[in-house]
Amino acid sequence: MACGLHYRVTQLDTHAHQFHLELTIARPAAQQVVRLPVWIAGSYLVREFAKQLSGLSASQAGRARTVVQLDKASWRIDCSDQQPLTLRWQVHAHDASVRTAWLDSLRGFFNGTSLFLQVQGQEDQAHEISLPASVAPRTWRLATGLQALKVDKRGFGSYRAVNYDELVDCPVEMGDFWSASFQAGGITHEFVVAGATPAFDGARLIADTQKICEAQIRFWHGKGKPHHTRYVFMLWAVGDGYGGLEHRNSTALICNRNDLPRLGSKSSEGYTTLLGLISHEYFHTWNVKRLRPHAFARYDYQQENYTELLWFFEGFTSYYDDLFLCRTGLIDEAQYLKLLNKTLNQVLQTPGRQVHTVAQSSFEAWTKYYRTDENSPNLTVSYYTKGALVALCLDLSLRSQGLSLDQVMRALWKRCQAGPMQESDLLAVLAELSGRSWQKELNAWVHSTQELPLERLLQRHGVALIEEPAQWAQRLGLRVTETQGIQVKTVLKGGVARAAGLAPGDEWLGIEVPAGKGRKASAWRLSRLDELPLYAGSATQVTALVARDRQLLRLPLSLKQIDKVTTARLVLSQPEPVKRWLKD
Repeated sequence: MACGLHYRVTQLDTHAHQFHLELTIARPAAQQVVRLPVWIAGSYLVREFAKQLSGLSASQAGRARTVVQLDKASWRIDCSDQQPLTLRWQVHAHDASVRTAWLDSLRGFFNGTSLFLQVQGQEDQAHEISLPASVAPRTWRLATGLQALKVDKRGFGSYRAVNYDELVDCPVEMGDFWSASFQAGGITHEFVVAGATPAFDGARLIADTQKICEAQIRFWHGKGKPHHTRYVFMLWAVGDGYGGLEHRNSTALICNRNDLPRLGSKSSEGYTTLLGLISHEYFHTWNVKRLRPHAFARYDYQQENYTELLWFFEGFTSYYDDLFLCRTGLIDEAQYLKLLNKTLNQVLQTPGRQVHTVAQSSFEAWTKYYRTDENSPNLTVSYYTKGALVALCLDLSLRSQGLSLDQVMRALWKRCQAGPMQESDLLAVLAELSGRSWQKELNAWVHSTQELPLERLLQRHGVALIEEPAQWAQRLGLRVTETQGIQVKTVLKGGVARAAGLAPGDEWLGIEVPAGKGRKASAWRLSRLDELPLYAGSATQVTALVARDRQLLRLPLSLKQIDKVTTARLVLSQPEPVKRWLKD
């Protein structure tokens, strides 16, 4: 049966960074309306993809039809419902991220939300897309999670999606990329890497990724097979970049080239970070793409889709991503605790955790998490990091009763039939497994700004939490850059820097030290914050010399309480309980 909706990429204008597209609607509605999404699932920000669309025209039987713009991302075509309707347009693609589209002479990439108009009233019909080899350089190949209909050996040709949701949830990678495949859980996984250097150790990347995939498939399905029948990893290695976006049977990733595994070299911290990203996005194949918030049962691509559950879907995924690296032997217990330590301090050093619950953070992701500024750490807390710590608290609490968070996740998968869920489903599963209510814990950990009981729970499972003197930026209540002097980026609530009157954007030039017992008055130029104790000596009060909007300011800075500001360090105190927790 011929498909009623057929998209075609008619030209790749690599120098202009433009995709030229055509859509044929076999059975249009009279006064057909089409729309382009304003956001992409998994990235909770209205990104206005239509700003890159131009030249929209329409025709029927060779005759032009009038196109009327209805709003920022919607158009109506004055047409007949008796003939096929053809639309043509262009999309500028030069966003070096995983969320939109990119096209140059080296590589092409796109998410369907950036390119494909949605046909109102036909969203649930099958959609076909043609990407002919004739439009691409001869050395290019194509990779995507879409179902192939008729493609050549390079991957160019025609693909099919069961509906619009699937069409825009399967990104496309094109270029002269490195590729390899492996089996995990009885299904084929393909890995493509663009931008790799000659030192890239592809065999190690494949072997390590395979371990992660096999472990996660066993986690969710035991000896059974996963719901997806193939999977595609698309990684773009760049000079400076990091990120990932999950899809139903694929993921788009960006990393620094330096973080790729190298032939003849040991694993670096950057490579461990990349493996954690791979683990995170693959876990999303179950946790958010299938098991997902009830509010995401059907995406509305024209406006924000609100949920309070991102602390579960992103936070719990963030808990499991590094945990799977430990379970598969890609890192040891000490390395895992170091990564957990980093997450812990990221939360503890964010004053916003005291004013914004992690549920509120989830709901307001559209305006706070994805629109951060210099004051964001004082207003909100990340649902990734604090959500991961909520998962940790829940897991350790359950393990004290002979249970685990693993059992909860699998029971949720069954209860919700791998579909939409609500917080009440989590509470029901917890009660069923443990024989008691967990409402009190979720109220405290998720719906309030109370501190999490991390020290007590970690100690019970063989990890001590030790307080140590913090770095100078934290002691002062600052976040700075020190590449060319000291540039103030953020002034944290409750710190001595805020009390002194420092502000984001200030350049901290130096200090004046008053005369004191055995000390002459002096003034010093600062290039780094850790020079402060060198020049301040025993003084408990100094004057900060600051440049703000080309004015020089003298700000009184008290150093009396800064030694009380500490940072947390996790220490392995009892190996056996830790091993039982991390290797389960």
